[in-house]
Amino acid sequence: MVKLVAQSPCRGLLPVEHGQTKLTEVEPDAITSVAPFKGKTRAVSDALKASVSAGFPRPNRRTGRVVWSGRGQAMVLGPRPVGLDGLAAVTDQSDAWAVVRLEGAAAEEVLARLVPLDLSPEMFKQGHAARTLLQHMTVILTRTGANSFEIMAFRSMGRTLVHDLDQAMRSVAARDV
Repeated sequence: MVKLVAQSPCRGLLPVEHGQTKLTEVEPDAITSVAPFKGKTRAVSDALKASVSAGFPRPNRRTGRVVWSGRGQAMVLGPRPVGLDGLAAVTDQSDAWAVVRLEGAAAEEVLARLVPLDLSPEMFKQGHAARTLLQHMTVILTRTGANSFEIMAFRSMGRTLVHDLDQAMRSVAARDV
């Protein structure tokens, strides 16, 4: 009988470091999609605060480990939330996403080559999130610090995500040589 072994989406690809940026894999305990039923957003937010210490985020925002992921939907990173029965559609997405962290003084410059957004700290502040493109991939991008971003892409695109970020990191680092 074949024994299956769970592997992370970026296994063997990370960490990568070039110049002033570092790319690492983030492996949350779980990723859970939460979509409040009509008229239940406030109740869902209260339940999330009790369960994961962060409420349901406004559009394009992240509160704690709850990330806005589209209209009327958020992703909870980490232990699964409880207390949402009858309030929201809750789906385990743990095996569906690759999550990486890009950090360092040149992180914005790296992403500027790949993402069609103004990521300056004045426009895309800490806690801001966006569903956008990174090259040709749909991603959820969050600013987690002054020089750090978390990027979520479909698991099937994990290798491409790392490749594209690696190439942009190399290009930015080459300018500093």
